[in-house]
Amino acid sequence: MSQRIRIKLKSYDHNLVDNSAEKIVKTVKATGAIVNGPIPLPTHTKIYTVNRSTFVNKKSREQFQLNSYKRLLDIYSSNSKTIDSLMKLELPSGVEVEIKV
Repeated sequence: MSQRIRIKLKSYDHNLVDNSAEKIVKTVKATGAIVNGPIPLPTHTKIYTVNRSTFVNKKSREQFQLNSYKRLLDIYSSNSKTIDSLMKLELPSGVEVEIKV
């Protein structure tokens, strides 16, 4: 087969992303494929500003921050065993996985 597989992981918790990337690297290396990564992509930060009270005290505000963490993995010289092991892999529910072949 020998094709490149690109896996993008995205989550709001950096521990989940790192643990998932580590699991993927272990399973892929066990099948004999070459792994490049995990490469950390820039963290996307979203800041929300909210008034503390509804009617008065405009200067009193609260800020909330939402970070999304991303990792990139490239898999080279993969075979059918590699793809089967990736399909059977159990990842946490808070991680979004995008696979491009």
